[in-house]
Amino acid sequence: MSAEKTNTGLERKLQDFITKGFSPRFNQLRDNFATKPKWQKLRELGTTLWLDSGNIENIEEQWTREFSGLTVNNTLLNKEIQAGRYDSLIPEIINVLNNHSEINDQQRMLEINFILNAYHGLRLVEKFDAYVSLEEHTDLAFDVDLAVDYAKRLYAICPERFCIKIPFTAAGLLATRKLSIAGVPVNHTLGFSARQNYLISRIAKPTYVNVFLGRLNSFVSDNDLGSGDYIGEKATLASQKAVKDLRAKNITKSQQIGASFRNGQQIHSLAGIDVMTIPPKVANQFQKMDIGLDLIVDRKDWEYTEDIKKEVDPESIGLNSLWDVDENLISCVEKLEDENLDNFSANNLYDFFKENKCADVLVKWDNSQIQTSYNEGKIPNLKNWADALKSKKIGLDSLMNLAGLNSFKADQQEMDQRVKSILEKNSTE
Repeated sequence: MSAEKTNTGLERKLQDFITKGFSPRFNQLRDNFATKPKWQKLRELGTTLWLDSGNIENIEEQWTREFSGLTVNNTLLNKEIQAGRYDSLIPEIINVLNNHSEINDQQRMLEINFILNAYHGLRLVEKFDAYVSLEEHTDLAFDVDLAVDYAKRLYAICPERFCIKIPFTAAGLLATRKLSIAGVPVNHTLGFSARQNYLISRIAKPTYVNVFLGRLNSFVSDNDLGSGDYIGEKATLASQKAVKDLRAKNITKSQQIGASFRNGQQIHSLAGIDVMTIPPKVANQFQKMDIGLDLIVDRKDWEYTEDIKKEVDPESIGLNSLWDVDENLISCVEKLEDENLDNFSANNLYDFFKENKCADVLVKWDNSQIQTSYNEGKIPNLKNWADALKSKKIGLDSLMNLAGLNSFKADQQEMDQRVKSILEKNSTE
């Protein structure tokens, strides 16, 4: 990725275009929405509630005054684009950009993606007065400077409500650190383990870290290793504890998000964690569950036993990497804190982890591995990775992170292709 920063004049023009007609009513909409006892109980336990959706109609069906935030990623925004929601807006964006011949095709796509994210985010703020977590173009996951630049611009569109999603990569870790220092709230996404979030919280200090718990359960079930029950829940609670302990020592202010919920029972099982971001379908399922309010209790200290087959060796597939924060990683992170990270590149970070025997935590993937993962989709095929996992050349959490990045990349490419088709149509008319 080598696209250059856009000029300040264009940035101002695009900000004016995006915010034209934006009329939020901050802190005035809460009483317009219903309230529900189960969500009230979760809030009383200290859990902040978000919905994981960008679809206004689906959000409306589940939104109550207990919810305060929305998360939108490349996949969710792509659904809105593919549905044609912004087909009429894209030509308007193109007309604005056509007046600036100094930007190349790559920059043009980044700017269009930036505008679509910001514009859609503002519609959500207007409708629900929600805090909205928006994701950058996937190309920026490996470019520190551009990730920082676009994040600052996106945040500036609505600093009252926007939070910027940065994925867990070496470049993303460094970008998040810079943004946190600059006061930009970051939702550091695509985390899968306690050790990843220990590292992120301590070095980058974002506002939020994540465990994509449902995908962990699916990895186990899809690879016929067991039902997968409680894999993600156990990882989430371990990460919650690690992050909470760092907060207690004033090392970080990061909050733990439970993400990628697949069913209502998982909400019940994780009651009390810092934040839940819940798909509307799962929220609806939880509301329909026959469960009394007295049974919705704080479960942050519960210990769940993961459901895997007896013949499966958990060590060989790296299951422990999802919930253990070992002394070697702690030592590695302590040494990293003594480095001048402001002068680190992504490659410096990879080298540092390799030198400190933590290369499985932050893996420098080769092109063959990246392509294999891309072809698999969001859930890895264990047969392709068994040897690397057993030898601890890679961690299961790292592998899930790569799969997540590639899944978002596929959706980003699909969205970009629709935009390009509209660009081509516009140029021939």
